[in-house]
Amino acid sequence: MAPRTPSAPPHEWLDEHGHEIEDHDRGLVYDLQTLVDRRRALTLFGGLGVAGALAACSTGTPSAASTGSATSSSTSASTSSASTTSAAAGTSTATSGDTADPDLVEAPDETAGPYPGDGSNGQNVLDDSGIVRRDIRSSFGSSATTAQGVPLTVKLTVKDLATSSALVGAAVYVWHCDRDGNYSMYSQAAADENYLRGVQATDESGTATFTSIFPACYAGRWPHIHFEVYSKVSDATSSGPIVKTSQIALPQATCEAVYSTTGYEQSVGNLSQVSLQRDNVFGDDGGIHQLATMSGSASSGYTAALTIGV
Repeated sequence: MAPRTPSAPPHEWLDEHGHEIEDHDRGLVYDLQTLVDRRRALTLFGGLGVAGALAACSTGTPSAASTGSATSSSTSASTSSASTTSAAAGTSTATSGDTADPDLVEAPDETAGPYPGDGSNGQNVLDDSGIVRRDIRSSFGSSATTAQGVPLTVKLTVKDLATSSALVGAAVYVWHCDRDGNYSMYSQAAADENYLRGVQATDESGTATFTSIFPACYAGRWPHIHFEVYSKVSDATSSGPIVKTSQIALPQATCEAVYSTTGYEQSVGNLSQVSLQRDNVFGDDGGIHQLATMSGSASSGYTAALTIGV
């Protein structure tokens, strides 16, 4: 599978002295530039409703929803048996719902950043055998390295924005940095790894669940987890259309508790220099619609849960 065209090749990022910018600094600049570009695009397409956006997927545009999502929206009022059949066929389907939940909001579109591993910036892990998995702590393939850190379970629930129905059989791809702030496949210290990346199908409640570790706070960014939503697993693993690209923000109190434990020492100083309100991704609204609900403890591990509309 040919890689997707990168937004900005890594070799173009140099400082004023002609030296290559370090990974974390490069990520901040890249995120900011990409975010601005995406938000300009949103002003052009902001008038499209969910139905219109899903209908556009028939053109095959990579950033649009897939035809599977269009089927999902058009059949959201179908019977439970029809929903089960469609999910088994590998296509996301909205379960039957009554009326839309006024508290359900669309997840903001955000930058995938410079380290997506989806083929849009060089590396592509999504077509590798082994990427569909629940436990993403270890690398697979040529390496079996396991990322160390405070245990974290990530639960992302995906719902149809128009009906508030759970999208069953959709696919979620998540990725984030390790406790040292390195991204597998990209950062020099983790270039030979592919840990902390994985794809899961949503269950009958529309939830994709991952077993991971709590990510670091690296310089210039609030602690976060990246994700992409696809209509079905086969779309995720074949560079198919992306329904939604966004990020999960991790609450400050939880970050402070985790970063007081061994192995996260570098994150303490980095966290003190950033805030949700000044973050280049979450700063427009303080991450109000992307802030995970947390349970657990630093000693036993945490669960981060977020429900989004698409």
